[in-house]
Amino acid sequence: MTDPRSATATPASRTSLQLRNVRIGSGGPLGTVAITDGRVSAITPDVPPSPVDDVFDARGRTLLPGLSDAHVHMVQWASARRRVDVSTASSAHEAAQQMARSAAAAAASAGEPLIGFGFRDGLWPDRPHRDLLDRAGGRVVALVSNDLHTAWLGPAALALLGRADHPTGVLREQEALDAVARLAKVEDTVADAWVADALRAAAARGVTHIMDFEYGDNVRDWTRRLNGAEPAVRVTCAIYPDHLEEAVAAGLRTGDPLPGTGGLARVGPLKVFVDGSLNTRTALCNTPYPGAPDDAQAWGILQTPPHELERIMARAAAHGIHSAVHAIGDRAGTIALDAFERVGCPGRIEHAQLVDAADLPRFARPDLILGVQPAHAPDDRDVADRHWAGRTHRAYAYADLLKAGAVLQIGSDAPVSPLDPWRGIAAAVHRGGGPDREPWHPEQAIGLTDALTAAAAGRRAPHVGDPADLVLTDHDPADLAAHELARMPVHATLLGGRWTFRAT
Repeated sequence: MTDPRSATATPASRTSLQLRNVRIGSGGPLGTVAITDGRVSAITPDVPPSPVDDVFDARGRTLLPGLSDAHVHMVQWASARRRVDVSTASSAHEAAQQMARSAAAAAASAGEPLIGFGFRDGLWPDRPHRDLLDRAGGRVVALVSNDLHTAWLGPAALALLGRADHPTGVLREQEALDAVARLAKVEDTVADAWVADALRAAAARGVTHIMDFEYGDNVRDWTRRLNGAEPAVRVTCAIYPDHLEEAVAAGLRTGDPLPGTGGLARVGPLKVFVDGSLNTRTALCNTPYPGAPDDAQAWGILQTPPHELERIMARAAAHGIHSAVHAIGDRAGTIALDAFERVGCPGRIEHAQLVDAADLPRFARPDLILGVQPAHAPDDRDVADRHWAGRTHRAYAYADLLKAGAVLQIGSDAPVSPLDPWRGIAAAVHRGGGPDREPWHPEQAIGLTDALTAAAAGRRAPHVGDPADLVLTDHDPADLAAHELARMPVHATLLGGRWTFRAT
């Protein structure tokens, strides 16, 4: 499994730096941390006499391992930061009105598609429909759901895609992904600039590594982006089945550095979908969704049948490529676990939002990591209470998973939630999303130390020999209330001993 701790130092970091008067880890002692050639070279209680190129007085701030967002859709996140925010809409009519206002205000760019992002229709009293988007005055309009699994298109957008006869304009799963990719496509140079800007913003929140599950040819895209560049974070890039044979032919293996990236980008796992999502009601469950039609999709959808899942995973494993299996519903989780047992390969299960209690011990399988998104729990609690009624004690069950021996890594699934690990840390510890609402299933909260470790790819504190991927926070996390963690002030971030962010 790709581990940012195996990273090499960056070329720009061939200097020495001392961080003095720094708290070493949450609740740790004050001391000095020496960095040489991009790695932590010494941790001492006092100032060592050796000469250095640079000295930084931390003034008692807390030094933690750099944070790793274990699940990001990078281009989607970079694009969403520029899209119309419809996350507050409480109905389809309200979302359509927001898009109409935005279309009127953006008349100067009327030739470009207008994309909205963030709608959650799981609790809406009405349904999205193409005709509601007629108010945009013939503009090409599309909305993407918060979970990325639904696209809602207006008549002009459908016509542009050759789907003018689609009855509702609502597309789900792969159809939705393909439609949005076509409508929102921009030149590589534009997308790359957006991504670079988003990475700098991530570094400002203490992020030093991301695992990118963007839908596309990530190996090609990151090789291009990092050719001669110094990004603000390290990247592990996933491979999708459409590009598996190219990766095999190129001899790529999970954990390998991408050529020409100076080790800043590495080959990740193969991403395979078992099911869909909760809000779209396509997560594959053992119990049908309330009010769903009595048909094969009442329990959600199966995107990759078990025999095909095992075939793809075995093909990848035979060539050193691990698998990352998307499984949100409890039935999907069982299918994913079965596949890992039968293939016998290392890898990841992404999300595991609803788990079958009988499967809990199976998640402790050696060489298996669970990529989880605690920030989704407070966001999804109302939808879960409706559509997973009676089962939510098994939803986002991080305490039970840790107790069973599972290894957790926290991600955001950005743009589903913002690329900010502190939100995930806070939600994992607090389970409520803020001081104004009671925690949701607080029995599934985990401790701060476990949450920080899961948000730092398994690193608990800075250690001699580690890459100097570090974050300096204004407060010790242990001194804050759980709900305050989401707003943790970050003072500085280092990547391989190179400053990627410093507060003014």
